[in-house]
Amino acid sequence: MEFPDLGEHCSEKTCKRLDFLPMRCDACEEIFCKDHITYANHKCMSSYQKDVQVPVCPLCNIPIPVKRGEMPDIKVGEHIDRDCKSDPAQRKRKVDIKLRCCILER
Repeated sequence: MEFPDLGEHCSEKTCKRLDFLPMRCDACEEIFCKDHITYANHKCMSSYQKDVQVPVCPLCNIPIPVKRGEMPDIKVGEHIDRDCKSDPAQRKRKVDIKLRCCILER
């Protein structure tokens, strides 16, 4: 006997398994089987809203504070553009300032 109204199919494109105990991802709100419920296993694009991790600047190795719901990549980029104390970042800011001055003189 079939039960067509029981269970749901996994949202992972490579799986689509009919799961009788499906789980909803708390970040993207999609339905997944037990094998794909973790953020990493279904490559969740909304995991940054729930997955609390502290990104570290790749240039100066300082932790960058990120509020819940903010994208870590954007915050790290802003840190590099404004506050990073590493030599490459400071050189980039000096070049940017010189270019702005040259443009304004014209």
